[in-house]
Amino acid sequence: MKQNMKNWLKELHDADVKKAMPVLSFPSITLMGISVIDLISDSEKQAMGMKLIADRCPTSASLSMMDLSVEAEAFGSQIKVSEGEVPTVVGKIISSMEDAIALKVPEVGAGRTGLYIKAIEKALTLITDRPVFAGTIGPFSLAGRLMDMTEIMVNCQEEPEMVHETLRKTTEFITKYIMAYKEIGANGVVIAEPAAGLLSPRLIDEFSSKYVKEIVDAVQDENFIVIYHNCGNTIPLINSIMSIGAAGYHFGNAIKMAEMLKLVPSDTMVFGNVDPACQFRNGTPESVREATLSIMKDCCQHKNFVISSGCDIPPLSSWDNIDAFFNAIDEFYNTK
Repeated sequence: MKQNMKNWLKELHDADVKKAMPVLSFPSITLMGISVIDLISDSEKQAMGMKLIADRCPTSASLSMMDLSVEAEAFGSQIKVSEGEVPTVVGKIISSMEDAIALKVPEVGAGRTGLYIKAIEKALTLITDRPVFAGTIGPFSLAGRLMDMTEIMVNCQEEPEMVHETLRKTTEFITKYIMAYKEIGANGVVIAEPAAGLLSPRLIDEFSSKYVKEIVDAVQDENFIVIYHNCGNTIPLINSIMSIGAAGYHFGNAIKMAEMLKLVPSDTMVFGNVDPACQFRNGTPESVREATLSIMKDCCQHKNFVISSGCDIPPLSSWDNIDAFFNAIDEFYNTK
């Protein structure tokens, strides 16, 4: 449903009680009794999974899953899939400048990208009471999957032009991919750029932030917003990250959210950061409760903070733990 997303952000900012916005999609497999392989291969199941979660969980928006293999697969990378784990990229397809020059930018719809667009289009017909966000990878994180993460970190120093050649192409594709989501009516997109958290402040400017900004400038307007996600050690990088101009920022549990909130303008929304692995996947309802309440006590005095998971909640996370997260939010606001 089309809506003014800048107004939505302002309403979220001004609300005394804020609904959570976790990256919660993969755990729909246990609600539907299917596998991750089933989910990533079927747009109907993805849309239905998002709907089931929206019906069960009082979230401020519905977020698609962070499957960071989709765009690399469209470029020609091989992926590894399993019944209960998030897909991963195997190997590399860029080893030289010649490979980078020869790399073809795929059409939107290549691989599973068309299926994922259809999933959001279907979800938009099922979920009409809150915004629906698509998800994509960021340009540096995609380049790292095409080149191998260890290799790209070395190449940023030793073969920077090869990295830039690759980044120009990943940026072009991601921009077109997001525009396809925008055209079908999605309310926004979460761009996941976790690999940029490995870069220094100087290198993130050169190899990530300027490319993400190019995407943001091309796609973001009052009816379609970008939320930037990075689950690395982002505090030393925050000046560069803020320069991209995203409407909101989602940070992982590698940082103390209370420290980050001191560095972000008070009118810019910030989301995070309950540990998805240690808490949602491997914790207990009580540990999830304690972690959620601890972050909220430290951060909710900031009007621009919304509680969330630190990253994508793993597929086989316990629904007892997920429910405990939402129960803790209710407890916090009811005992203020």
